[in-house]
Amino acid sequence: MTREKILVVDDEEDILELVRYNLAKEGCQVALAATGEEALAAVVAEPPDLVVLDLMLPGVDGMEVCRRLRSDPRTSNVCIVMLTAKGREADIVAGLELGADDYVTKPFSPRVLTARVRAALRRRSRQAIGDEDAEVAVHDLLIRPRRHEALVRGTPVDLTFTEFRILHFLASRPGWVFTRQQIVNAVRGDDYPVTDRSVDVQIVGLRKKLGPAGKLIETVRGVGYRFKE
Repeated sequence: MTREKILVVDDEEDILELVRYNLAKEGCQVALAATGEEALAAVVAEPPDLVVLDLMLPGVDGMEVCRRLRSDPRTSNVCIVMLTAKGREADIVAGLELGADDYVTKPFSPRVLTARVRAALRRRSRQAIGDEDAEVAVHDLLIRPRRHEALVRGTPVDLTFTEFRILHFLASRPGWVFTRQQIVNAVRGDDYPVTDRSVDVQIVGLRKKLGPAGKLIETVRGVGYRFKE
């Protein structure tokens, strides 16, 4: 990482210092905040590239901070990596549904956190410069959105409209984990009436049609799916 601006939000002073020290070693500019209110004010005043966000904060908690950042056009594109002791599947899903880019549970390895931060920034950078109509080439897969065409090792794969949209959405963001509802929202919009089971059925169909390349769509137990990075 090269001088990215990172805001670390946590009410524990030792955690703040640990994270600050390790990110600074990577060359980042690191700012600190101990409350949700401080974090929101800091992000609006000078938007960072990424926020490392604890959930259990005094006053405005981390979930609400995430929700407000994502709903504000001035801050909606800021990367968010949640860092918290709340490691239940329901908490992870809730954080991702609100728009977190990644989720790291305490106790944590500073090296793992740094790697997750680096990966989140890299993915967001690719997304920012991306084009929904641009071709996607990853592993043995080539996707041509304008032609509604997907090829595995040069061989066309016959996909339904929904299967193609799901594949394009996941393959355009390799490594990102998405809940079923996030996939539904991205592919058909918030009002599309579909259940978690419907997404699972689409994924099963996709994997079968992709053949050996189907293993590139990975299940993240208790959360959702991702395309292999």
